[in-house]
Amino acid sequence: MSTAVVTGLGVLAPTGCTVADHWSSVLAGRSALAGITLFDASAYPTRVAGTVAGFAAHEHVPGRLVPQTDRWTHFGLAAAAQALDDAALDPAALPEYEMGVVTASSSGGTEFGQREIEALWRDGPGHVGAYQSIAWFYAATTGQISIRHGMRGPCGVLVTEQAGGLDAIGQARRLVRGGLRTVVTGGTDASLCPYGLVAQLSSRRLSPGTDPARAYVPFDADAAGHVPGEGGGMLIVEEAGAAAERGARRYGVVAGYAATFDPPPGSARPSALGRAITAALADAGLRPGRIGAVFADAAAVPELDRQEAAAIAGVFGPYGVPVTAPKTMTGRLYAGGAALDLVTALLALRDGVIPPTTGVRHPLDELRLDLVCDRPRQADLEHVLVLGRGIGGFNAAVVLSR
Repeated sequence: MSTAVVTGLGVLAPTGCTVADHWSSVLAGRSALAGITLFDASAYPTRVAGTVAGFAAHEHVPGRLVPQTDRWTHFGLAAAAQALDDAALDPAALPEYEMGVVTASSSGGTEFGQREIEALWRDGPGHVGAYQSIAWFYAATTGQISIRHGMRGPCGVLVTEQAGGLDAIGQARRLVRGGLRTVVTGGTDASLCPYGLVAQLSSRRLSPGTDPARAYVPFDADAAGHVPGEGGGMLIVEEAGAAAERGARRYGVVAGYAATFDPPPGSARPSALGRAITAALADAGLRPGRIGAVFADAAAVPELDRQEAAAIAGVFGPYGVPVTAPKTMTGRLYAGGAALDLVTALLALRDGVIPPTTGVRHPLDELRLDLVCDRPRQADLEHVLVLGRGIGGFNAAVVLSR
């Protein structure tokens, strides 16, 4: 069976617009959370977020595409280009049907959609642009990356909210095992506009905190929800033999993947996250003791934190594995969140260090987690586990190996 390896990384995140800047911020514990500045959020119950600063779409996206696509797609195109450059991969040099694109999406192009809805109500239907029909669509980023780089192999989009980035890389691995040479995968999101924030509020999981240092504190006694963010990450997944043939650098192996679905609210059945973890470990052929760190979903909703902690402790034992949630520095990026966690986890494998969870001052002892707080922890990492949970009951787990 073919092995899927990651050979390139790209990042557009609140913590930095390159992989190096993001990793430097994470290791320094520099949170990018701040008051929302993209619009006046003073009337909203959530006013803290992680924003991608200093991003100019025209510097990264062909000029004709900028007005045709949403900010979320701009991020995706920029991060994909970074990842291809990082992998030293020229798509023009490869057979077009041996390359594919699989991304995750959560809400699609909400900012673009809001502008067109405003034009509809203000000026009438004749003022709604033709690109409204495609720019909001979940698969827009996949399509634009495919078109820009001439990738005509299997393409797709996974819409499983925060779990999406893990489901996307799981599908990328499946395609590589099926004979595809290269897949661009990952996810981005950009829902920090009035319409997008209102849609997020319906989950009742957003934090009302106004102190950026304490607004998002998973596994903490004061946990009261998450803060939103924008951005994400892209990765190049290749068949190991093809990567070796061209002398590509390997960040790691996509060793295991599994997904489960939780029962409906009010059911007597427990969360299925633990089954996702055990299935991913079995898929990787690893015992729990081989995992050096867990990158947690970290919902910061007390009941969801308890579920996740119980699943981790149930597999690894109480305090049995270091747990981290560097997304406390960016906010939850929805479709981009797990994708960014994958990038961060691969960098952790490369450098032998577990990044910190910032802001947590009162970790709950009852959760029985070895939470890495405040500063990075050196570790000889060979395998790590990344978890993602999406609204609606989605669970996903990915094992990455050095």
